[in-house]
Amino acid sequence: MRTKLLALLALVLALPIALGQGRTLIIAQGTDPTTLDAPLATDSPSATVVNHVVETLFEYTPDGKIQPLLVERYSFSSDRKTLTLYLRKGIKFHDGTDFNAEAVKFNLERLISQELASAFAFLLRGRVTAFEVVDSHTLRLRMPEPFAPVLAHLTHSSTGIQSPTAIRRLGVGYRDNPVGTGPYKFDRWQKGQFVELVRNEDYWGRKPAIERLRFLAVPEAATRMALVETGQAHVAVRVPPQDVQRLNARPEIEVVTTPSVRTIFFYFNQSKKPFDDIRVRKAINHAINKEEIVKFVLGGFGRVSDAPISPGIFGYTKVGSYEYNPNLARQLLAQAGYTAQNPLRITIHSPNGRYLQDIRVTEAVQSQLRAVGVQAQIQTLEWGAYLAATNQPRERNEIQMAMLGWGTVTGDADYGLYGLFHSSQQAPNGFNRGFYANPRLDRVLEQARVATNPQARQQLYRTAMQIIYNDVPWVFLHSEQQVTAIRREVQGFVVHPTERLIASGASFRTSAER
Repeated sequence: MRTKLLALLALVLALPIALGQGRTLIIAQGTDPTTLDAPLATDSPSATVVNHVVETLFEYTPDGKIQPLLVERYSFSSDRKTLTLYLRKGIKFHDGTDFNAEAVKFNLERLISQELASAFAFLLRGRVTAFEVVDSHTLRLRMPEPFAPVLAHLTHSSTGIQSPTAIRRLGVGYRDNPVGTGPYKFDRWQKGQFVELVRNEDYWGRKPAIERLRFLAVPEAATRMALVETGQAHVAVRVPPQDVQRLNARPEIEVVTTPSVRTIFFYFNQSKKPFDDIRVRKAINHAINKEEIVKFVLGGFGRVSDAPISPGIFGYTKVGSYEYNPNLARQLLAQAGYTAQNPLRITIHSPNGRYLQDIRVTEAVQSQLRAVGVQAQIQTLEWGAYLAATNQPRERNEIQMAMLGWGTVTGDADYGLYGLFHSSQQAPNGFNRGFYANPRLDRVLEQARVATNPQARQQLYRTAMQIIYNDVPWVFLHSEQQVTAIRREVQGFVVHPTERLIASGASFRTSAER
């Protein structure tokens, strides 16, 4: 650990940092991006970087509103089957080419194409069947039925509008060289270490005050905290609970707690033993003391899940939680054939540094499972390899049980439920990585997508979440709170409930302002 810290400190010190508002803002994230191509970026650290470079048609604000961004205004037809977008004019991509309706059409068709195979294709595929260019800055989206979450989905980072010219010119190389319309331009990516962005001097909106952003990949929480304490980073994510009091006592650092739309869970691979047996899935849930984990491992910076999505999301309803009952867990395991003489042996996959206290949570789960006779070993992988392993197709997927988190970043339950539980979204083409399937649930989720009455949608999502709860495809753990250390010399830095870190409005305080 000390060797890694010293090496990273040396790297940071060796990188050039200008003075004044031209200084580089350094952000210590937990993991390196996996790609910088918007529709292929499936994790928040990647999306955080991409969102400074590439913009969406609409944005989901920190207070939960959907508002136009690259769109100036929009309108729906009376039957809600046509959405007309009137785009902002006078905007150029970072490569000097024009932002227009043809560029938007290209990007949205690319998102849903079979060739790209984006896991986020479900946001529009099958729901929007035609993209019609009316004129240079007007685009119509045609839908066979009303599609309730369409505006929410167009806030998602995967729908970001990128330069068609750059995509065509670079091919697969585009994944490391994004070109958008955003407040920052891509500069360089030293993989495994940092990504650096430079201010877009020709930005169509309010130009950022800070010239450069540097996103460091720092999996070890202790290292991230050391960087922000020594001033070698200005922002550090996922402050461990045991460090909060110490950091708050330092006058130069503020620890900011922000609500999150992210739910943390373990999913079960139901395509093979032992988790094809619902008794085993229920036993694991009853064996885990979620309240104790939130209190002692997360330091209270979380909330025990009572639904597959978090409060504050449209469609959320409390549906229940599996009580901590180790005796019942042992009984269910025995019914499934697992006893002291024939114990259940499993491997749990866990990230390390991606979520708040992730490996510590997994170790607590390992200990609690041991108490009911389950022998669990933990396996960790580098984040990119971890995502690749969990996303293997059914016949090659060796995962038994793995931790992941899902932020319903559109604010709509369709994104939090359809993408994770509909049978059409099974890996590797979607986020249903446990190969869960229930035809009744599929029908309910499909009905909720086209229902135009919000109350009807709410009731459909209640039904859907009750089905999910009863089928137990997950260990329902907790919703995270984001705990971020920010040096007080920085102002205007936003930690979004969607777990995006937004630096485009940030600036450095003068010595007189501190």
